Amino acid sequence: MEQKNNPLHGKTLEVILNSLVSQYGWNELARLVRINCFVSNPSIGSSLTFLRRTPWARQKVEELYVKKATIQA
Repeated sequence: MEQKNNPLHGKTLEVILNSLVSQYGWNELARLVRINCFVSNPSIGSSLTFLRRTPWARQKVEELYVKKATIQA
């Protein structure tokens, strides 16, 4: 199946999260995606653990990444 138009294709959750943190910072990311792991002692490791176990939160993060990729294109 062709994935050319899928901005998430080939991107790991870690790459997505690192990209968003470098673009927005933790404070802005917490404002954009209201999940506690971005507010209280945020770290890549703890956020990845939470996002991998919580499909609705992962979906919100992926949607923000796609929106960011669309804006930059």
